[in-house]
Amino acid sequence: MMIWVDADACPQAVKDVAIKAALRLKISIVFVANKALALPVSDLIASVVVPMGPDVADAYIVEHATQNDLVISQDIPLAASLVPRGVVVIDPRGTLFDQDNIGDRLSVRDLMTSLRDNGAVTGGPAPFGEKEKRQFASTFDRELTRLSRLK
Repeated sequence: MMIWVDADACPQAVKDVAIKAALRLKISIVFVANKALALPVSDLIASVVVPMGPDVADAYIVEHATQNDLVISQDIPLAASLVPRGVVVIDPRGTLFDQDNIGDRLSVRDLMTSLRDNGAVTGGPAPFGEKEKRQFASTFDRELTRLSRLK
């Protein structure tokens, strides 16, 4: 099992929670981004810098993540590519994407994109704060525990 982080837009608090858990549980974690990241030095922590461009980091994760890996990403199309392959996907706010909700999440995402493109909806999600960090940490811990039992 590995942890993959779609790191370009991932809040630092989420990265910190993921790093602490990876080190504590001795699980490899890979941060994928289009720029170099300042990360702690450890054999368990890796960083992959991909070229700039739309969905390049996502494509890298899709190519390398395998069943029972855990991916942290807020990218719903990425989650829709991974969930059917048995990859666990959690967004930074603690939402677990699974077979039961990924279709609906993708439909809502597409609708909201269309509404924003047409000017009917403006703005984005609420700021990331302590509540969101706690929700992420709870879901992340639960899923790591479940996946570690599958070994």
